[in-house]
This record gives sequence, structure tokens and C-alpha cells, in this order.
Amino acid sequence: MDTTHTPHPHTSPRQTIPPGPTGRLWGLNHLRTMRANYLGFVGRLQSQHPDIAHVQVLNEHIVHVFHPEWVREVLVDQSDALIRWERATEIFSVVMGQSVLVTEGTSWQRQRRMLQPGFTPKRVTGYAALMTSAVQDALVDLAQRPEEQSVNMDALMTTMTLDVILRALFGSHQVRDARPIAEANQTLSHSGIDEMFKPFSWPQWMPLPSVRKVRQAKQTLDRVIQQHIQARSAAQQQESEDLLTMLQQARDPEHPEQGLSAQELHDQTMVMFQAGHETTATAMTWWSGLIARHPEVAERIHAEVDAVLQGKTPTPDTLQQLPWLQASLKEAMRLYPPAAVLMTRRTIKDVKVGSWTLSKGQLIAFTPYVIQRDPRWFESPDEFKPERFLPGAPDVPRGAWMPFGTGPRVCIGQHFAMLEMGLIAAMLMQRFRLVWPEDATWPELNLGLTLRPHHPIRLNFVLR
Repeated sequence: MDTTHTPHPHTSPRQTIPPGPTGRLWGLNHLRTMRANYLGFVGRLQSQHPDIAHVQVLNEHIVHVFHPEWVREVLVDQSDALIRWERATEIFSVVMGQSVLVTEGTSWQRQRRMLQPGFTPKRVTGYAALMTSAVQDALVDLAQRPEEQSVNMDALMTTMTLDVILRALFGSHQVRDARPIAEANQTLSHSGIDEMFKPFSWPQWMPLPSVRKVRQAKQTLDRVIQQHIQARSAAQQQESEDLLTMLQQARDPEHPEQGLSAQELHDQTMVMFQAGHETTATAMTWWSGLIARHPEVAERIHAEVDAVLQGKTPTPDTLQQLPWLQASLKEAMRLYPPAAVLMTRRTIKDVKVGSWTLSKGQLIAFTPYVIQRDPRWFESPDEFKPERFLPGAPDVPRGAWMPFGTGPRVCIGQHFAMLEMGLIAAMLMQRFRLVWPEDATWPELNLGLTLRPHHPIRLNFVLR
């Protein structure tokens, strides 16, 4: 596969406005198209301008970067020249508060230093037993269903990953019904993406139906978090290895006397709670559908799981011996990255992108869903081909596969997520064959803050 890049023949380092479509009515035509189908808009933009494209909407200059080398040049090499788009952080802060997801500068650096020790690969492997215990409970219930009854994969994965994150965060599962939490997540996800295209948000106290719905969803999640934090306090901080204990004991290495305040503890717990189950549930929902649609891949994974695990519960070590399973997860996230759109960045000083120099104040956008379907880096990019990620396959250019982002703000929970997804997938494939119903159609995309199927993926489960 050719991964070389030829710069645009008419560019020079002096140019500051890359090529792009002409806007009508100050670019409001672009805004309308983006609101209707953002991924479609960016996909068409990339097909016309494969490496970089400029779009103007009112007084905002937005530069979409598509070339993997240039993505890394911006997000890795010049990260100190960027902040997250102010509008996006304002929207995320409604639920996430002033957490590591939205803070900037020294505040973000302090939080990242304090949280990082809880998410090292070695520390994450300690959560494996909690994860497999939660999956085991869910699969026992599943095995008792009639085979002719199809399974809503989004509901199953949400329940399963919610159980996992509650056990990992709090050491126990105290939620009996996941539906209110799932509904609250979806309300906030769809509201969040809608708000991105508006110049301002109504205050949370406004008596509007849409605002009330968001406020109630936030209250639902706040209650879950506070109940668990208070329950831990009442238990007088018993010795535990869970994430909440890690947060309560976290100290800034540069200021060892400083821990997290009560509000910071709530906000960081909320981020872990949200990111620790919704994105994983979304990724596993798409994966399960793809596996059911490609029985030849499923057979390879079944054979691999049977040979390596021999009926035993998977562990972090045995997962490394399942290359087809691991490759199928990576390929599913290539096609359907849960974070299909990365948070846009604002330049706070001039930034070099390839042969372009973007001036201070411009926005730079990154869209993994589009970058990861570029035929220059992935042959037959719309096809599910896990062999792309098998050991010995041609290397994928750095920056061409980025479901967790890249650079200093790469997802802090990526090791946690990959371990959780691997354990869920292995245990599912041990016990069941996933069958695509004959009359079912592949769902359209539903872009909220995560990329979900527009209608549920329902599969038939056959006991092996």
C-alpha cells in the first residue's frame, strides 16, 4: 500500500488558507449541511481535498486536517499551541464539570499527573477479575433466553459495561436497572452534538422542555455518582483497589500535600463513569454486528478462543494470544470509532501543518471516522477486514488509526477500554455464535457525542 505523500503543487509555506469550498451567506450553507449530516459533509470535503481543507462559517476559519503525518504534526508536535474549542468545553462542562476532559493549561496538567497512575497498563490489569465477574453474570442471564429471541446488543453492552465500570470505580454494583442511566446518556449525547452547532446554550435554569430534559438527565447521573461516593465515605474508606479509592488518595507529585477537592472528585468520577462504559458499549455494539455479518471471521475467532482458553476465563495474558480477536476489535473501531469526531482545537499561536502556516485563532478539526476510511492507507476502506491489524500485516501509518485520539490528550483510559473489550469479546465467543437475522438491515449512523447505530442491532445468540 502506498503511504507516500506528494504535497499540493501550488502550496508554499507563506500561504495560510488551505483550499476548500466556497461559502454562501457567510458560510451558513455549510452550517446547515453540517447539522444535517456532519460525517457526510466532512467525507465529501476529504474526497475533494484529501490532506487539508478550509471552511469558513461566519467569522470562524475551520481547517480540517486529514493526512496522518499532519495530524500528528499538529496534535503531538505542536500541542502547546492548541487549546480545545471553547464552545465544546462549555458544552462538556455541563456534565463533566472542570474535569480532565475539559480543563486547560496548568489545571489540566495537574489533573493528568494525579490520574495517570491509576491507568498504567500494570494497574489496569488489576481490574481484569472485576471485569470478567461482571461479564460472567450477564452471560449467565443471557444463556437462559430462548434461542429464537433476538438480543438488543446496545442494551446488552450498555448493561454489561455499566456493571464493569461500577465495579471498577466503586468495587460493587449498586444499580439494578441500567435503563434510566442509558436514557440519560443518550439525552446528553444528542443534546451535546446539537449544541455544537448553536452559538450559545440556554442556562440550565430556563423552563424550556429541551433544557429541562438535559437537566433531569444530568441529575440522574449526578445521583448515581454521589450515592456511590457517599457510600464509600460511610464505609470509612475501607482498603480497596478500585478507581474511587485511587482518586481519593491521588496526590500531585509536584505538590504532594494536594489532593482532589470534593467537586474535583465528583467531576473526575463522572468522566470515568461516562467514558468507562458508554464509549465501550458503543464500540462493542458495532463489533458484535460486524462479527455476526462476517461468519468467516467469527469462525477464526472461535477456533482461536477454543485453542488458547480451553474453556477457562480469559486473562490479560491470554488475550495477547488471541490475534484475530484483537484485530477484529481494532478493525471495528476503525470503521466505527465511538468518538467519531475529536474535539476541535483552537490555535493560540501560529501552527505549521505540512506546507501551510495557520495563523493564531483558527480552528483545527479532526474526524477519525473519515481519516480511518482513507483508501490511501486502507485498501477497500469500507470493508471489515481484521487481517489489516494482524501481526506481520503492513504497518498502518501513525495517525491513520486514532480511535483514542493522539498526543498529550490521548484518552487516559485506552488500556482499560482495550482490556475490557477484549475480555467481553473473548467470553462472548467462548459461549455463543452471533447470528445476523435474515431480514435485518445494517443500521444508518446516529451521530451524538458518540457514534451509535440509528436503530438497534439485534442478533440471535446460539449456544455453542
